[in-house]
Amino acid sequence: MTDEHPATPQQLELLRTAARAKKQRPEPTLAQFDPVAVVMLDLGVAHLDRTFEYAVPADLDEAARPGVRVKVRFGAQDVTGYLLQRTATAEHVGKLVPLRTVVSDEPVLTPEILRLCRQIATDQAGSVSDVVRLAVPPRHARAEGALATEGSAPWTPLLETSAAWARYPAGPALLRRIAAGQAPAASWLALPSTDPALDWPRALADAARAALSAKRGVIITVPDHRDVERVARELDDQIGKDSYVRLTADQGPQARYTAWLKVLRGHVQCVVGNRAAAFAPVHDLGLMLCWDDGDNLLTEPRAPYPTTRDILWRRHLDSAAALVLGGFARSVAVAQWMDEGRVVSVEARPVRAQLPRVNVAGDDREVERHGPAAHARLPASAWKALHDGLQTGPVLVQVPRRGYVPRLRCVTCGHAAQCPTCHGPLQLAGSDQAPHCAWCDTRVDGFRCPECDDTRLRASVIGARRTAEELGRAFPGVPVVRSGAGQIVARVPAAPALVISTPGAEPVAEQGYSAVLLLDAWAMLDRPSLQSNEQAMRQWLAAAALCRSADDGGVVVLAGAEATSPVVRHLVRWAPAALAESELAERTALDLPPTRWTATLTGTPDAVTAAASTVPGWLERFGPAPLPGPEPQVRLLLRAPADRAGQASGAITALRTSRSLARAKDHLSVRVDPDGSTL
Repeated sequence: MTDEHPATPQQLELLRTAARAKKQRPEPTLAQFDPVAVVMLDLGVAHLDRTFEYAVPADLDEAARPGVRVKVRFGAQDVTGYLLQRTATAEHVGKLVPLRTVVSDEPVLTPEILRLCRQIATDQAGSVSDVVRLAVPPRHARAEGALATEGSAPWTPLLETSAAWARYPAGPALLRRIAAGQAPAASWLALPSTDPALDWPRALADAARAALSAKRGVIITVPDHRDVERVARELDDQIGKDSYVRLTADQGPQARYTAWLKVLRGHVQCVVGNRAAAFAPVHDLGLMLCWDDGDNLLTEPRAPYPTTRDILWRRHLDSAAALVLGGFARSVAVAQWMDEGRVVSVEARPVRAQLPRVNVAGDDREVERHGPAAHARLPASAWKALHDGLQTGPVLVQVPRRGYVPRLRCVTCGHAAQCPTCHGPLQLAGSDQAPHCAWCDTRVDGFRCPECDDTRLRASVIGARRTAEELGRAFPGVPVVRSGAGQIVARVPAAPALVISTPGAEPVAEQGYSAVLLLDAWAMLDRPSLQSNEQAMRQWLAAAALCRSADDGGVVVLAGAEATSPVVRHLVRWAPAALAESELAERTALDLPPTRWTATLTGTPDAVTAAASTVPGWLERFGPAPLPGPEPQVRLLLRAPADRAGQASGAITALRTSRSLARAKDHLSVRVDPDGSTL
């Protein structure tokens, strides 16, 4: 209704009727005790990341308990939130709006999880509501009604001895401290084994049993669902199928919420899962186990991007629960914690005969024997290991890139082939397909090099599909198994087979692989990332650990890297701790993460420039530097001393709040990056 379109008499009468009804509507009777509810709204807006006060109607008095989901009126809409506490008086001067309803009387946001979410939000300069959204799964009404309101976790008998932990001098003492309810923090460097009774999944299950025998809760986090399956099989044997739940991000809504409720209501005290399990509301938490904390899958891809390692560390400080960070390699972040005395080491001196033999293709001896052929993609030593290994069992071939030919170059001048539309890299999806752009997917039928005018292309990098095709032709009759993104295989039998895998997707072989080939090692080391060395070591060791021991004829061949490289030398010696120490020392000397607090601002040039002008001057700035991609984007690095991390994160929070208040339209990603994973 405007001056141009005045209201009709009927509309005016409706408005008068609504006003009279509102005036005559009786005020709701409020709760007699603590009639004020402090509510956190699920808005996801930075400048509204605080609590609001609402009145508690008498009819909601019993259901409106701290931790429950509620629905309230905010502005002109109904929004959901969490009731955090009840108080007798309000800080707000004026009339309070009453709660609309209590969505569920289940107190899903426990005080411990709320404290954790607030601390993570502070550390990562994020919104508390965003962290709560990661911690508490969406409600499923059917799951709430189908599960008993209260439960009792089954009793677990004490584990007398553990062969898996007896391999480490400090292993038995660690289990005793866990069983006694103490809270040690340890970095465990695991030794490989093809014997399930000695391998890392059994060690995790044994540690969990030690904690459960003391009636303390357990959280086990691993990178992906295949690791969950391996640990679950061991838990079945050690504590029973009904004594734990799986909690993963890929579960259906009802299955995930049911598992989470079983933990919340006390039906079980043990959880195994991926990063979704780190926030599990386990009762009387006594032990947290994290396998391979350096895996990128254990970093949350949604804001504010916390790592599982940091979440568990915060829980360790808050709940006085033991923390064990295990893996075949040690992350630089954990190496820094060791240097600061926060964690102790649990490791053993490796026995060479119990490890696979590691050879580097293309070293001086091989060059003397085979000349330039020693530096081929599959040099003579790799072919020999492949041929000999197929006589006794499966052979694993790790290829760092998926696809067919993920990168192309000009045959004549070697110039990288680029898309004429967006200048992205060209790739091949198959031998019978035309090149297409990896960024915008444009098909390029008539390539012409801008440098030399040639039209011919050659492969710059060979992908897993092309490798499988070539090796399949070289060894006819041998089964070829591919495992990678979209087609991950969990296990392969002990029979001879060629298993081509990308890093992180390697299947487990029964009785272990007879040989493991690590191809195109240069592609792992040449990645433009601060973590390239530690990630290469982590992924190489994960593949090598699936190989049989040297006593059983197992051999690992690394092809495509210089034997003098520090990472390669540490791999040959099986010395991941030494690599982590040297990487930490180098980053300390260069003032790089994790020894320094860092954050990145990523977005359009105008957005980054405007945001950078609002942060304090004592924050060091590096950049902005352009990023590859179809759209123009830049990244600015902010750095601060470690002892000013809290102030720096506060400055980033203020930046996000000011942009939210100004309703900035341009895209800007703000990320606190304490370990330099995005650099």
